[in-house]
Amino acid sequence: MNTQKTNSLGPFLVLTFIYFIVGFLTTVNGQCQGPLKIAFLAHTDELRNTFTTLISFFFFLGYLLNSTLGGKWINNYGYKKTLIRALIVMVSGLLTYFLSSWFAVNYGDLSLQIASDSVPYGFFIFLLGSYLMGTSAALLQVVINPYIAAYELPRTQPVQRMNIVCAINSIGTTIAPFFVTGVMFAGVSLDNVRAGQLMVPFMAIAICVAVITIVTGRLRLPDIQGTRTEQGEKLERSIWSFRHLALGVVAIFFYVGAEVSIGVNVNLHAMELDREGEMLSPALLATLYWGGLMVGRVISGLFNKISPRMQLTFTTSVATVLTLIAIFTNNLWVLVSVGLCHSVMWGCIFTLAIKGLKKYTSKASGIFMMGVFGGAVFPVLQGMMADVLGSWQWTWMIVVVCELVMLYYALWGSKIKDEECLTEN
Repeated sequence: MNTQKTNSLGPFLVLTFIYFIVGFLTTVNGQCQGPLKIAFLAHTDELRNTFTTLISFFFFLGYLLNSTLGGKWINNYGYKKTLIRALIVMVSGLLTYFLSSWFAVNYGDLSLQIASDSVPYGFFIFLLGSYLMGTSAALLQVVINPYIAAYELPRTQPVQRMNIVCAINSIGTTIAPFFVTGVMFAGVSLDNVRAGQLMVPFMAIAICVAVITIVTGRLRLPDIQGTRTEQGEKLERSIWSFRHLALGVVAIFFYVGAEVSIGVNVNLHAMELDREGEMLSPALLATLYWGGLMVGRVISGLFNKISPRMQLTFTTSVATVLTLIAIFTNNLWVLVSVGLCHSVMWGCIFTLAIKGLKKYTSKASGIFMMGVFGGAVFPVLQGMMADVLGSWQWTWMIVVVCELVMLYYALWGSKIKDEECLTEN
């Protein structure tokens, strides 16, 4: 295994840029829910919200089914080769998006009857693209998260580096809603959106990512010593024997569920209120939410002495209060302010979950990323609740439950017990 101790900024910057792409395309996928609700699901009624939220469900299904594959690839092939493979999967997902739009334009009459709803086949192709994109995002994060946490830079701690990288990721999530409305569907009202408008943007993005893949393949990305097993080496313990990691998977499951539910469903709630006479901009609300994550991460990246446990305790407590206020007042402006609190939670939970795991780290990263499947479960559950209740207002109680689970992890679940300590170097 090619290992090198280095403080070079190059690998850090490369992975940070790729993390930006992950954030951008994750949010593009989620923000397509509103337009695709019009373009693909115009003839659905009974389960319209449920079908719409399946876009996010299939994206995060890729995390559940393929995250552990990333850990295996890192142990067998190293960080760089796993990174390149993940980027190739991303290109495949983008081309599948293109295919879904092309199919809808040329074979739009072909559809599947589900209950009283008629769903075009092009929509199911888009769901396949979402699954591939989620798989690529999972594999990329399995590489980037432990690498950034272990890649030492002067005068920084792991949670600080994670928050810096996540801040750049949030820049991508912040500009993505305006990319969807201003580039992909520019100058077209939501009621007039057509599937054909997806073809050129997704083909252009696929070409850009393909170029990035080629360039990254020529760059040097040294392995991090002590974070993965040597070839043929066996791990003595089950990865699930580490209580703080296992509970960390649970915590990230609820965190991503809360983060994505607000990020992708706040625009659907805004559309509902717009029909009731309130003038709200879905794109602006989503941008403010993701922008809050960016601002919070930039600010937290400046501090290197506040422990991740303390940060997580404070932010989950505040987020719970803000969400309850938003529910009882039906105020989406208060709801999106929760993004400021969500900004540091990912980095805090990850660094707490992998603390002290040494050569178990790469495998732990793959297991940890399985928890991101919460981003598939909670938005769909919320969509189903909205169909049953006839409104989105009280469905945000799901977010309150998620915040309380993370607060438990901060206070008790993240503590490392004596029997979990590793003594080997």
